[in-house]
Amino acid sequence: MKHQFLKVAAVSPALKVADPAFNAQKIIEAIAAQAEKGTELVVFPELSLSGYTCGDLFLQQTLLDGCLSALKQVAESTKGHPMLAFVGLPLLYGGKLYNCAAALSNGEILGFVPKTHLPNYHEFYERRYFTPAPAGLAWLSFSGMENDGAAFSSQLIFRDVHHPEIAVGCEICEDLWAPDSPSVDLCRRGATVIVNLSASNETVGKREYRHKMIAAQSGKNLCAYVYAAAGEGESTSDMVFAGNNMIYENGSYLAESMPFSGETCEAEIDVGFLMSERRRHNTFSVEEGDDWLDVAFVGEGDLTLRKVDPLPFVPPEGERNERADLILNMQAHALARRISQIHAKTAVLGVSGGLDSTLALLVTCRAFDLLQKDRKSILAYTMPGFGTSKQTKRSADDLMEALGVTAQTVPISEAVSVHFRDIGHDPAVHDVTYENAQARYRMMVLMDVANKHGGIVVGTGDLSELALGWCTYNGDHMSMYAVNCSVPKTLVKYLVRAEADRLGGEAGKVLSGILGTEISPELLPPDAKGEIAQKTEDLVGPYELIDFYLYHFLRRGEGPAKILFLAERAFAGKYTRETLKKWLVSFFKRFFAQQFKRNCVPDGVKVGSVSLSPRADLRMPADASASLWISEAENL
Repeated sequence: MKHQFLKVAAVSPALKVADPAFNAQKIIEAIAAQAEKGTELVVFPELSLSGYTCGDLFLQQTLLDGCLSALKQVAESTKGHPMLAFVGLPLLYGGKLYNCAAALSNGEILGFVPKTHLPNYHEFYERRYFTPAPAGLAWLSFSGMENDGAAFSSQLIFRDVHHPEIAVGCEICEDLWAPDSPSVDLCRRGATVIVNLSASNETVGKREYRHKMIAAQSGKNLCAYVYAAAGEGESTSDMVFAGNNMIYENGSYLAESMPFSGETCEAEIDVGFLMSERRRHNTFSVEEGDDWLDVAFVGEGDLTLRKVDPLPFVPPEGERNERADLILNMQAHALARRISQIHAKTAVLGVSGGLDSTLALLVTCRAFDLLQKDRKSILAYTMPGFGTSKQTKRSADDLMEALGVTAQTVPISEAVSVHFRDIGHDPAVHDVTYENAQARYRMMVLMDVANKHGGIVVGTGDLSELALGWCTYNGDHMSMYAVNCSVPKTLVKYLVRAEADRLGGEAGKVLSGILGTEISPELLPPDAKGEIAQKTEDLVGPYELIDFYLYHFLRRGEGPAKILFLAERAFAGKYTRETLKKWLVSFFKRFFAQQFKRNCVPDGVKVGSVSLSPRADLRMPADASASLWISEAENL
C-alpha cells in the first residue's frame, strides 16, 4: 500500500448453481488476475461458491460439504498473495445453517462472518434455510488446512498487520438495507472499509436505489464501501441478477460495473482521507469492546487505477452550469442579506478588469436584482495606477457599461506620488512599499466613497490569494463583506466563464476577453510595449497547482509527500516533478507565513468545502512553525 491507498475489486464471476467446484475455479482465476494487478482486497458475491438460488438444495449435506471443500481450494490459491479475499458460502455450525462470508488471505481462512438480517419478504425466503448471526464470538474448527479453525462472528474486523488503519468489516446483502446495519457498529469499532457480498436481484429502479443506499452508508460512516453483486449463472426462474458492483468512498462514487456487463469493478480507496475525516468529525467516535475481534492480514500494492482530478474545486463538465448558478446565487443571497441588515444604500467596489473583481461585480449585480434595486445604485470604480494596462482599463470600462452599473474613474498615480514624497520613498524603487501603497490607497478611496454614500465595500479577493497571503494587508485584504473569500482562483475562472455563456451578447464578449487576460495585480509599470509585466503565476506558481495543493492539504488532510505523489499523477506530462516540488515548497512557506492576514479577514460567505475564515473553518496561530511541512517537502 502506498500513501494509504488500498486497491480493491468487486468481482462477479460466472457460476453454475450448486456446482462449488466450477464456481471455485472461476473465483481462483479471478483471484490470480487481481493478484497480477496488485489488488489488496477482492470481494465476491453472496453465496458465490454455491450460487444464491439453490433453494432447498441448501439443506443437502452434499452441497454443504462441496462448498467447504471448494472454500479450502480457494483459500489455498491465495497463498503467496498479499491480498484479503471474501467469498460466500452456506456454512453449518452448531447444527444450524448460516449464510456466510469467508475471509481468506495467504492460504488461510481467517474468519467467517454470518449474515445478520435474513429477508423473508417478496421474492426472498432465506429464513426457510438460514439462521441469523448469533451474538458474540465463536470458533469453528475444520481439518485439511494449515490453520485448524477460524473465528465465526458478525463482529470481526480484518486489519492489515503493517497498516492498522486498513480495517475491513463485512456485511451481507440485506444487512445494508436494514435500519440497524452491522456496518454501523463495525465502523464505530474501527473499520474503515466495509465489504458487502450481495445477491440483490435486478428490478426497475433498483440500481439507482443501490447507489443512494451505498453513498449514504459510506458517507455517514466515513468509510469506503465495496459492494459485490451476484450476476451471470444464477437461476432466472423468478429473478434475474445483473452483477451490478459498486465502490464508494465517504459518500463519493468511485467505480461501478454496469448491470449485465460482466465487468470487474476496481478502484483505489484513500484510507488516509477517511482517517482524516474521522479526526475532523467529532460526532464520529471509535469505541472499544472485548466482544470484538481483530483478525490480521497483510496487504501490499501500488496506485495505478485512481484518477486524480487536477482541478478538484471545479465541478464536473455535466454539472457545471447548474453548480455555477448555485454558487453565484449563494454569494448573491449572502451579500443581499448583509446589505439589508445594515440598511446600505449602495455597494461600492473596485473593478480592475481582472477575474476577481469581475466575479465580485457579477455577484453584486445579482444581489441588487434580488433586492429589486436599480443596478445604477452600484458604484463601481476603476483606479488606474502605475501598473494599469490599457487592456485591463478598457475591460473594466466595458464590463461596467455592459452590466449597467454606475462607473467612476479615480486615477491614483498623482495621489500616491504625493504620499511617496510625504513618507520619503523614492518612486524609482519598485519595492513592496511601492506596490502596497497603491493597493492601500485604492481601499481608502472605496471606504471613503462608501461612507459618503451610505454604502458597503464589497471585497474582491479570492480563496487562493488568501491562502498565499497574496494580498496587501489593509488594502485589497480588507472590505465590508468578502463575496469571493471561499472561491479559489480555478473556480473563479469557471464561474466567470459560465456567466459569459449565460449572458452572451456584449457582456459575454467582455467576460471572454477578461478570461484571456494575464493574471496580475498590476502594481508595477507595464513593459515597453504597454503590456502587463507583473505576472502573478510567475511569482507564486500556477493557480491550478496552488488550488490542488490547498485542496489536498486542507480538505483531505494530506502531507507534502502524498500531495506531490498525487500531483505527479494529476499533472503528468504538464509539469516536471521538480516544478511540482518547487511550488509545493513555496506553497507551504507562504501558507504558514501569511496566517496573520487570515486571522483578521472580513465576513464572507462559505460556498464550498474549504474556507480560511478564522471564525468558521481555520483556527490556526499566526506564529505556528512550518518546519515539519517544509522539511518534508524539500527532502522529497
